[in-house]
Amino acid sequence: VQLQAFGGGLVQAGNSLRLSCAASGSTSSVSAMGWFRQAPGKEREFVATITRGGSTARYGDAVRGRFTASKNNLNNTMYLQMTNLKPEDTAVYYCAASTRVLGTLPSLYKFWGQGTLVTVSS
Repeated sequence: VQLQAFGGGLVQAGNSLRLSCAASGSTSSVSAMGWFRQAPGKEREFVATITRGGSTARYGDAVRGRFTASKNNLNNTMYLQMTNLKPEDTAVYYCAASTRVLGTLPSLYKFWGQGTLVTVSS
């Protein structure tokens, strides 16, 4: 499975941004997809995860209520709609795919995209 994340950029605090993650290859083996982020000097942090069909999603405490994950299975693309962005949301955002279960641990995800940088200015 190959993953390509895009949509990052520079945005002012309070504004919105949508990230996309296009999946290709053996996508039939994927049971869940997720978003993680990593800020400079910090560990990779769970952001959101969504089941294959898109019916169930979970969110990290820092983004719950502001970010929404969704999926379009027609084009094998996952999205992360980010609203009310804050400077502390600044990070490289990675999409990932799991062949196991819906989870919040990076170790559950077998496939990773290259990351897209989101910078939120105050």
